[in-house]
Amino acid sequence: MTIKDLTVRADTLVVSWADDTTTAFPTIWLRDNCPSGLHPQTHERLLDLLELDDAPALTEARLAAGHAVLTYADGHISHMPTSLLDAHRPGQRATDPAAIAPRLWRNDLTETTLPRHRGGLIMADDRALGAWMQETSAYGLSIVDNLEDRTSAGVDVAERIGFLRKTNFGTTFEVINKPDPNNLAYTSVALPLHTDLPNQEVPPGYQFLHCLANEATGGGSVFADGFAMAEDLRADDPEAFRLLCEVPIPFRFHDGEADIRVHEPVITLDRSGAVIEIRYNAHLAGIFDMPAEIMADYYRAYRAYMARTRDPRYHLTLKLKAGEMVVFDNRRILHGREAFDPTTGFRHLHGCYVDRGEFASRLRLLARAEGASQAA
Repeated sequence: MTIKDLTVRADTLVVSWADDTTTAFPTIWLRDNCPSGLHPQTHERLLDLLELDDAPALTEARLAAGHAVLTYADGHISHMPTSLLDAHRPGQRATDPAAIAPRLWRNDLTETTLPRHRGGLIMADDRALGAWMQETSAYGLSIVDNLEDRTSAGVDVAERIGFLRKTNFGTTFEVINKPDPNNLAYTSVALPLHTDLPNQEVPPGYQFLHCLANEATGGGSVFADGFAMAEDLRADDPEAFRLLCEVPIPFRFHDGEADIRVHEPVITLDRSGAVIEIRYNAHLAGIFDMPAEIMADYYRAYRAYMARTRDPRYHLTLKLKAGEMVVFDNRRILHGREAFDPTTGFRHLHGCYVDRGEFASRLRLLARAEGASQAA
């Protein structure tokens, strides 16, 4: 927005905008964010904040060629871009292209209405990549189809976003029926809805499951929006919701090579109270160890959320076909599987993870490139 006027006060610069609103910028903030205090190539801070006065004194402020030229009593002159002042008004977060509001869903999302994008377009075109990522972020879930018949085809799509997250199961993993499994995913039994690896300090973000073969009887995939279930619990049973947000429980995975465990709550909120993460896996939950006086209430809350995971009103069920890949936010979307009969055909999914931070970074870079293209 255009700046109309600048007013210097004792320890503040007051900016008057074209819409007749005003913003007060403390002088310590202005001096801390002077572009001269940044490295010209890396844009990292070089300024030592302790070298400044508590409230650097402004003597003059004027507008010139898209900048606010600020003169301080110690002789320092700052050329502050007006766009920087507009984008970083105190009390207002800067616009973030990766901050896509979740679109909660229940069984109103179906196999027909589920976001679906073609793998070839995602690989070839950044706009197609961005459109797919935005929808995947909003719904937490999408299908990428028409992938080539090779194991690495799904990994190629994931690496269009960023580097893969390595876990104790490797950088990639094969979801097949194994003779000596260390995880229920490597069996043919039904898997109730869950999130993967809640025992990790930071569970993996987006999961990619590329279907290479799904010929066995059974083996349908089930998904549910963990955020929607949490919000419904908040509305129906606020005390149960509070306990799941505040009381940490143990999660643990252990085999011959690893023993990975944490204490964390099932539901994590941000500072505004919005749900930002679900850790739910009844198979990896350890022995509850909260104080005895709240244990019965906690079990009631935990069972209330568990009951929602079994409720078909939240379920989206589909059977992946060869060449399809399901992509979902593992810290939001719960996933499961119907039992299958391995004697009736082969079932093979190839999986990997990309962390949320990498996903958000790619969205920002795509938005930056799009903005530069429009400005050219």
